[in-house]
Amino acid sequence: MRVAMHQPHYLPWLGYLDKIDRCDLFVVLDHVQYERKGWQNRNYLGSKNGPVLLTVPVVQRSRDERILDKHIDNSQQWRLKHRRSMADHCYSNAPFWDEFGSEFTAIYDREWHRLDELALATTNALLRCFGITTPVVRASELGDFPGQKSELLAQITAKVGATTMLSGDGARGYVDEEVFARYGVSVEWQNFAHPRYTQFWNPSTEFRPRLAAVDLLFNEGPAALDILRAARHSAQAPATHPSPGPSGVGPDQYRIPRTKD
Repeated sequence: MRVAMHQPHYLPWLGYLDKIDRCDLFVVLDHVQYERKGWQNRNYLGSKNGPVLLTVPVVQRSRDERILDKHIDNSQQWRLKHRRSMADHCYSNAPFWDEFGSEFTAIYDREWHRLDELALATTNALLRCFGITTPVVRASELGDFPGQKSELLAQITAKVGATTMLSGDGARGYVDEEVFARYGVSVEWQNFAHPRYTQFWNPSTEFRPRLAAVDLLFNEGPAALDILRAARHSAQAPATHPSPGPSGVGPDQYRIPRTKD
């Protein structure tokens, strides 16, 4: 059994969905520390004028807040802004907007209070639309885990009965495979290759990778999952996820913050 883990991300990118699709069980690390300026509350959409960054405003309390305790700042009109950005500015003319757009506009019709619940709603909508059926569970529902970093991940892997953890390549520098071996767990590396596909809003310029996964969905529709899987077996070099900037989004792999004391 192969398990993968990651913090919840708002409108996650394709590397996130690829990881879920490649494992037998996906564990959402909702019980670890919220990471400021990370990708738990933001991501980019594509438009003819360049990437559009959507950020969910959050209430800033303690720096030690866990993700599951992170509240959204609803004093700001972010839902209307995000809905308009997606539905009007970015994808209203996309080939498959009419088929899949309502899955996402419905999210903005509801008032959200917790960031983790919103992030999971966007992820679950993507999984339904892509046709990915991997079970998803929250780490907070699995019990208490005293470990940190690799120890924590190994404990979760053992708790769910998995013998392999699938990890993104960005974690090679800090995932300790010897720790996993003590739990009888092997580590596999994702080696994610970003697919190329037609971007209706970008027909004559260079392909823009590393956007939210809705970009592939609204451009390619039911073929999205096949395109994602085909890239896995292509001859492309493994893609990396650069620092935030106009050409893409952030890290392709979790960093394990310390848990709340």
